[in-house]
Amino acid sequence: MKETQDILNFLQEHSNPANVKGMARFGIATGQAFGVPLPALRQQAKFYKNNHALALELWQSGYHEARIMATMIDDCKKVTEAQMEQWVRNFDSWDVCDQCCSNLFDKTSFAIQKSIEWSTRPEEFVKRAGFTMMACLAVHAKKMNDNEFLKYLPLIVRESTDNRNFVRKAVNWALRQIGKRSTMLHREALAVAQKMMLSENKTARWIGTDAGKELQNEKIINRIKSKEK
Repeated sequence: MKETQDILNFLQEHSNPANVKGMARFGIATGQAFGVPLPALRQQAKFYKNNHALALELWQSGYHEARIMATMIDDCKKVTEAQMEQWVRNFDSWDVCDQCCSNLFDKTSFAIQKSIEWSTRPEEFVKRAGFTMMACLAVHAKKMNDNEFLKYLPLIVRESTDNRNFVRKAVNWALRQIGKRSTMLHREALAVAQKMMLSENKTARWIGTDAGKELQNEKIINRIKSKEK
């Protein structure tokens, strides 16, 4: 497809080896990266919105930034469960995982189902995707009933002992975002965080302490109350 080659040419022309080194320092996989900044990818993606076929080709290319752009231009209504399973198995970096979940996957009809399923999977980035989806849904899914998020809390507790860096940070993220969604969810999430603070497990304590600190922040509490007025 001509558009695929045009985008790959754009990425090559704007490649930046210094940025690639910086990405590596932040734990991003750079084996097939060009070092093109995220704002530039978003700007370029505007020219190819809702192009499902192009998104599939970009993802298949294997290039880091091409895959991120694929998540920005795909049509969420055309994304299949099989595609989501294929892409999640391809995740090799936290930024591709997070961009895919927040740009695309959380807008599909499979979002809730996959957030639960993936949270049980052993693969590091698949499990991260499950909890990243929970965090993204808490922010983006405005019409989702708050009670639906209560079923995520036991999953967060269950996986709070997974000490893999990219998993524990996503579990923490999910707990914090759920707690900032509404007064009711704030109360429930904070209670979970406070219990985790007392855990004998080091990772669970870290998650509980970090999430609890944010959820008890006066500015956060006031923001939640203001949002509900």
